[in-house]
Amino acid sequence: MKRIFAVVALFFTIGVASSMAQSYNTGIGIRAGFESGLSVKHFLNEKAALEGILGSRWRGVTITGLYEVHNDIADAPGLRWYYGGGAHIGFYDSYRDRPWGDPNRDYTVVGIDGILGLEYTFSEVPINLSLDWKPAFDFNGDRGFWADGAALSIRFVF
Repeated sequence: MKRIFAVVALFFTIGVASSMAQSYNTGIGIRAGFESGLSVKHFLNEKAALEGILGSRWRGVTITGLYEVHNDIADAPGLRWYYGGGAHIGFYDSYRDRPWGDPNRDYTVVGIDGILGLEYTFSEVPINLSLDWKPAFDFNGDRGFWADGAALSIRFVF
């Protein structure tokens, strides 16, 4: 009887620990920064997540896909830091509101992204907040490094 109780207690402990390690499966919300838009994050397992961002900037739209690795912060339930990378493609009407670029030319950009962030998931309400930095490098169109990718995301999680 003691062995059965020990085995049941072990499975219960493992189940509780794994459910606390990842506080949600999918989150959908808004991303506010220099490039604002829609953010969708889905966990593949307790540490790995895919994030899709549909962003808007400079009269255009950018689609970004990221792979992220999440890590808990000791003694801070609900708080995690993450890093990762991915790629994007963007379509811009023109750069009329920027001091550089041809105002009569449309741009299509393709590039790579990195991401480094901190997120907090509330235990009382299904809300997740994240603050991240997402630098990018464009290979074509408007080539160059863009280090201004900081943003705050607010997501409904389930």
